[in-house]
Amino acid sequence: MSKSAGEHWTCAALSLLGWGVALTRDGLERTDILAVQTTGVRRMIEVQVKAARGLGDKVSWPLGPNAQLPSISDREWFVLVMLPDNLVTSPRAFVVPRDHVAAAAWISHMNWLTDPSAEPGKRNAPVERARVLAPVWSRYENRWDLLDASAREAPVLLPPEYRDLAQEPRVGLPPQHPWHSGIPKW
Repeated sequence: MSKSAGEHWTCAALSLLGWGVALTRDGLERTDILAVQTTGVRRMIEVQVKAARGLGDKVSWPLGPNAQLPSISDREWFVLVMLPDNLVTSPRAFVVPRDHVAAAAWISHMNWLTDPSAEPGKRNAPVERARVLAPVWSRYENRWDLLDASAREAPVLLPPEYRDLAQEPRVGLPPQHPWHSGIPKW
């Protein structure tokens, strides 16, 4: 039930922030929630929700092949939700542009897979099995304000070392990622 809980909680959060929301109920690829601002320019966004149980640094989200695809528009976002095990504690949310998620999933996995200090033959999971730990997203926590502008213009808030890893031949970026034409500064 984590997926459903994360989607409904995200809908509630967006509603409180003035967005009109609609769950797609698995009818739209790459999008769990469609939302439109109820004031101003009435900006529309597409949100993919990933939910995981727990609140600590060991929480991770599986970010497989679909999550690693580049954005099709400047309206594509992920909300990564950490769900507590009780109703006393609030969930935590990380609001991240799709292209940032795609890069982080690839970088995290390829860095782990090709780690020169790892024992040979011990790491062989394909990139489709990528998981990204909560600390990677820390600077995106509660950044609902990012939704007010283009996802392609959002600041990159990934850990600084990820920029270096993205430029290393052993790690790099996923195929067709827009940052192949120039890695942004962060």
